[in-house]
Amino acid sequence: MDNPSVNLSVIIPCYRSRLTLPELVRRLQKELPLIAELYEIILVVDGSPDDTYAVARALELEFPATVRAVLLRRNYGQHNALLAGLARAQYEFTVTMDDDLQHRPEELATLIAPLSDPLVDLVYGVPDEEEHGFFRSLASRMVKAALAAADVPSARDVSAFRAFRTDLRDGFAHVADPFASVDVLLSWTTNSIRRVQISMDHRTIGSSSYTFASLARHAMNMVTGYGTVPLKLVTWLGFACSLLGFALLFFVLVRFIAGDIEVAGFTTLASMLAILSGAMMLSIGVLGEYIGRLHFRSMQRPTFLVRVDGGDDGPRAGLPGTRLAAVVEEKHPDEIAAALRGRYATPSQETDSAVREGVTSGPAGRASAHPVPDAEPDGRTPQPAAGSGPAPTSPEPVSAKWPGSQG
Repeated sequence: MDNPSVNLSVIIPCYRSRLTLPELVRRLQKELPLIAELYEIILVVDGSPDDTYAVARALELEFPATVRAVLLRRNYGQHNALLAGLARAQYEFTVTMDDDLQHRPEELATLIAPLSDPLVDLVYGVPDEEEHGFFRSLASRMVKAALAAADVPSARDVSAFRAFRTDLRDGFAHVADPFASVDVLLSWTTNSIRRVQISMDHRTIGSSSYTFASLARHAMNMVTGYGTVPLKLVTWLGFACSLLGFALLFFVLVRFIAGDIEVAGFTTLASMLAILSGAMMLSIGVLGEYIGRLHFRSMQRPTFLVRVDGGDDGPRAGLPGTRLAAVVEEKHPDEIAAALRGRYATPSQETDSAVREGVTSGPAGRASAHPVPDAEPDGRTPQPAAGSGPAPTSPEPVSAKWPGSQG
């Protein structure tokens, strides 16, 4: 794909990424015109507990033709946020990438190149070397092993930096699963998968929200939610325990017939009880995990729920076939962004905002010495006397764009 003849939707799930999003979006704005004729960047803020959405909204206002900011009502998870963005993608190819600047926008051309083959549906960008610590890398291997257990082809190549044909979403449009996995869902639709080698950058801002425990939990969700390997293991465990029980029974009967045993030994009995009770509890636990998954899915919890969306189309709830009437007095995206700025503003940001909104600067850049006059007892604002100087002017509105933006 040397010529910019493709149409591309880039989906970025965002969580605690207020410091990285501006650079990421601007690098994408520089790279995407070189490889795509039409493109869009969908920023899905996954209930981030900071003002990440305010930053995403400012970028949406700065690049209204190509950036779309979506805010979910709570933290549903990275894959759920990807599904919310995928439901809004409007171009032929979709790219997903992280928000932490480890995935280089400059590698997009390499990533989508195999899609020029009409028989290729999905491409994973596999890093030359992992940029994670020991425990995070170990947990990532556990997740890939879980994907393999869920019958995902090429599970070792699975990566968050992926490109695929957008119409693959038709194969899982019916899914409403709080434990969704994009890679498992994509494996339902195609086995025409390629991998490309890409370079990753070290993370320099913040830290990953994924921990060893959360990745291990994600792996368990995939194994029990999309595969039957644990049930098969329990079946083999029961078979092995049965063989052991029959072998011990045969051994005891032979010794009893031979007259070597008058009273059964306590050690043998205790061992048998420990083995069988352990196997039974393990089996019950595995069955309980599957019953729990069935229970959660029977509740039809939404995969996602959108609080505010800068676009006009796309489902508000991640429930198949759900079409609800729009709320008449829905909050405007700028109201939500302003509320988040106010909630998570630092003292220095509050001071700067107060200076911009309540003080008129003089020609030398200093604050004006003219105070805002107090209101009269009847509520009116006193007017300056004739000849006392010009009437005070209203301060200019503060730009909604991210600081330092151009045009």
